[in-house]
Amino acid sequence: MSAVTSTGTRPVGNSGARAVRRTGFWILIVILSVLFVAPLLWMLVTSFKTPNQATNPNGSWIPNPFDTSSYRTLLKSGSTPVLRWFVNSLAAGLANTVLIVVVDSMAAYALSRMEFFGRRIIFGTVVGTIFLPGFMFLVPNFLIVSKLGWLDSLWAIIVPSAGGAFGVFFLRQFFSTLPRELEEAAIIDGANHWVVFTRVVLPLSRPALATLAVLSFLTNWNDFLWPVFVLFSANNLTLPAGLSTLQSAATTNYPLIMAGAVIASVPAIILFVIAQRQVIEGISRSGLKG
Repeated sequence: MSAVTSTGTRPVGNSGARAVRRTGFWILIVILSVLFVAPLLWMLVTSFKTPNQATNPNGSWIPNPFDTSSYRTLLKSGSTPVLRWFVNSLAAGLANTVLIVVVDSMAAYALSRMEFFGRRIIFGTVVGTIFLPGFMFLVPNFLIVSKLGWLDSLWAIIVPSAGGAFGVFFLRQFFSTLPRELEEAAIIDGANHWVVFTRVVLPLSRPALATLAVLSFLTNWNDFLWPVFVLFSANNLTLPAGLSTLQSAATTNYPLIMAGAVIASVPAIILFVIAQRQVIEGISRSGLKG
């Protein structure tokens, strides 16, 4: 029989087991943190090395000396307009995010709250497209963009993914968790569906909208394959597509590539740090009700 504390209410053995589990939990958290952070640190320190240091198998993690020539090359070279690529990616990501949030929220509200013929079939079709591999849409989207005259322009990066199936599914799941009593009260007071959507549903859905906005921006920001297909001019490239031109067929300048990766990762890290609470709340609440 396990020992009992002075109050006679809590076994000492249980407290010891909880302490062991808690210690093991924090050890696991530290190990996972190191595994996730180590590649980022390696990317950062490599960007401050010389090419010889970066390829030296016996070299140390800490650059000696610190070399900033990779950043100077990226920011000052006319052949690698990184700042222009950065602005292109930022503009395309923000515009695409706004379109996705607007279009997907309206579609999700209709599929969640409005009764009309074929609603379940439409929703099932939308969800079904999530399971299709993305490369299946490359040729159809390319032909549409070409017909619209958007090739080699940011419109080709902004518009095609504005009606993403994931956003519709994600917001529809979140809207389903909201109490219908609030909407019914607004309708009794004379509000139509648009008023209910804009003044009742959207204010209550800020965590989900913020989550979708963050995910949409990061997806557009990190997209590589589609920009390579539709952007051709050096000044019109986005950051991932532009950074791919830094690697030549004969040699690889690792510090230069890592410097570009650092520049590309800074906005994503800042965005997630700012919005992490809303992202966690939005994801957790969207899964409460199917």
